[in-house]
Amino acid sequence: MKKDLKYITEKKLADFPITMITAYDFPSGQAMDEAGIDCVLVGDSVGTNYLGLSNEREVTIADMLHHTSAVRRGVRNAFLIADLPFGCADTVESALANSRFLIEKGADCVKIEGWSEKAEIVNNLVNNGCVVCAHIGYNPQIHNKPAVFGKDKDQAEDLLNSASVLAEAGASLIVLEKVPAELAEKISNNLKIPTIGIGSGNGCDGQVLVINDLLGLSPKLFKHVRRFANLRQTMLEAFKEYKRAVENREFPA
Repeated sequence: MKKDLKYITEKKLADFPITMITAYDFPSGQAMDEAGIDCVLVGDSVGTNYLGLSNEREVTIADMLHHTSAVRRGVRNAFLIADLPFGCADTVESALANSRFLIEKGADCVKIEGWSEKAEIVNNLVNNGCVVCAHIGYNPQIHNKPAVFGKDKDQAEDLLNSASVLAEAGASLIVLEKVPAELAEKISNNLKIPTIGIGSGNGCDGQVLVINDLLGLSPKLFKHVRRFANLRQTMLEAFKEYKRAVENREFPA
């Protein structure tokens, strides 16, 4: 069954958590789809996790189009979201043009980073038929270092206001990254649209993890991450065993 925005929103209304994982290629997207994951996010985290870039700001729209196409070939049922990369949503015109490119490649929804200052751009996208996922709290495209946002009163109020403003502008979902759990839960309860948390506690309507973190492919373990596998070690052992078997002429038999 193809999961659409109605399906995702009904999960919030039923208080049933929404699942989301980032994917960057065909086999990963296909496996997530088979597992029944609700939302697959082609994130600009492809830069640091897949392309070897130093940060997300180096990711281009060409990168995102390439990887969105690949993931779409594997995803048949999940709700597919694609990031608008750095510099591609600075104006209403550029945001719309680049969103249309991503949608043409198979995205059901585009994600845009930024707080209340992005309301006009979100509204324009929605008025032109695009489904939009907002993203507040820590924004890798904007902030230089990972940090928790909303620990003081003024910043917490800014986040509360930004979430409401972006929802009113027409955003259909909103990612809350590195927001204190109590505040993230309050935002989730205040909004009619689903919230997806990452490092923001379990009071959000759903959760997202980067595939490399989830599978244990990343050498670093972040505080908000739970490794559900240790594939880096599995890969390393397989590569070593292959090397040994070839060098000993055990493979091919």
